Amino acid sequence: MQDTKVALVTGGARGIGFGIAIELARAGFTLVISGRRTAEQVVPALDEIRAHAPQSIYIPADVASADDRTHLLRSIEASFGRLDVLVNNAGIAPRVRADLLDATEESFDELILTNLKGPYFLTQSVAVWMIRQQAADQNTRRTIVNISSISATVASTNRGDYCISKAGIAMATQLWAARLAENHIGVYEVRPGIIASDMTAGVRAKYDALIEQGLLLDKRWGMPEDIGKAVGVLVSGELAYATGQVLILDGGLTLQRL
Repeated sequence: MQDTKVALVTGGARGIGFGIAIELARAGFTLVISGRRTAEQVVPALDEIRAHAPQSIYIPADVASADDRTHLLRSIEASFGRLDVLVNNAGIAPRVRADLLDATEESFDELILTNLKGPYFLTQSVAVWMIRQQAADQNTRRTIVNISSISATVASTNRGDYCISKAGIAMATQLWAARLAENHIGVYEVRPGIIASDMTAGVRAKYDALIEQGLLLDKRWGMPEDIGKAVGVLVSGELAYATGQVLILDGGLTLQRL
């Protein structure tokens, strides 16, 4: 087993996931990033991560697939023999934003499978492994962080499937925090607001206008590095007495105001 701590960031080659991966690499973790793209497609991102953490690797894996999840964890164990941090970041938006009266079961199933069921059962497998590691090494803190969204509580009637999937992740965080506390494994939720990424590129003009009109207290787009820095604090162990808590990074969007 290597001495350097190992962190898995699903969907870690772009967007918020990449921001998280870079921050953890700078903090001294060896990174495993996973996703649905080919190894060739993630070379630039992996090269940047390796500039800080040379042993980092990419493993193609779709969290929606049970076989891929098994392959992912077996590959990490074969390569490093340990896993200290799991960041459940991979997720998708609906292919079509549809009103609740028109939304399809196919879209609902796809969103729930990728955004909720996949991370839930990946966490289950990782938790079992982390408990084994904890029994052999009680001095190392292990952490699980779920990246959800303000859509866990803010209703968008043209993407109900997405909102429900993120609300499920919020409850999953509480469940796993309650279950794993006895094993000294911290579980947290980070809830981003409007973040500049490929997922939000298509609605850039809409949110530019809303931000200018006062939607946020901090009148700017959130950046992937904002989320990365927050995750870095959570996995550092500095907030060990806060397992199960939610860290909202939304520029003040959900703050109630008169």
